[in-house]
Amino acid sequence: MTPRGSETAAVYEARWEAAPALLIAPIVLVGLALVSYVEGWELHGLAWWIWILLALPALLVCADIGLGARGVGLVRSRAAALVLLGVVVAGNLVGLVLLVSALVSTSTQDLGGGQLLCTAVAIWATNVSVFGLWFWEMDDGGPYRRADTERVTPDFQFPQDENPGLKRPGWRPRVWDYLYTSLANASAFSATDVMPLTLHAKLLMGIESVFSLALVVLVTARAVNVLGA
Repeated sequence: MTPRGSETAAVYEARWEAAPALLIAPIVLVGLALVSYVEGWELHGLAWWIWILLALPALLVCADIGLGARGVGLVRSRAAALVLLGVVVAGNLVGLVLLVSALVSTSTQDLGGGQLLCTAVAIWATNVSVFGLWFWEMDDGGPYRRADTERVTPDFQFPQDENPGLKRPGWRPRVWDYLYTSLANASAFSATDVMPLTLHAKLLMGIESVFSLALVVLVTARAVNVLGA
């Protein structure tokens, strides 16, 4: 693949795969806000619009990735993109803290199982999409470098890296590979077929696992108990 062809492939991936994939985060958070508005759900007295505020950083990242692929990004540098993704994770952490603190300070009559499940699913789905995009942006110098050069210093080891015989012609990890890695990590609370090689990669996967563990084990288990009561 020529450099120009590589650049075109990377631009296509950013514009038509990465940006739409990250839209999962603002969509589920805005959906949670609308459901909270209809149902009158609150957390610590904070109204439904708190979820829209938490969705704004993710929407900004989507716009930056999409516009950046056209050469007019808002902050189109790799470091700034990683910072923006960190802001999204921080916002999601705020949502998780609000939810967990509400669990220990609110009666089950005031905080129903439906609210717990919907909120936990929204935060979990947001984490999967955001961390998947963070993996994609971080690994081996970022998507533009990966499209133009062979993998030399990867942050993640895919099965094709370990066994080149498994590679199909022209294979390179794309955004969907990283989203699957994020999904598997969030579901299993650990790496599965894709191994983190660098400290940065291990730290990110560890943070995502802790998020998921808190949601799946603590919040969902409590919600199921409330629904079964």
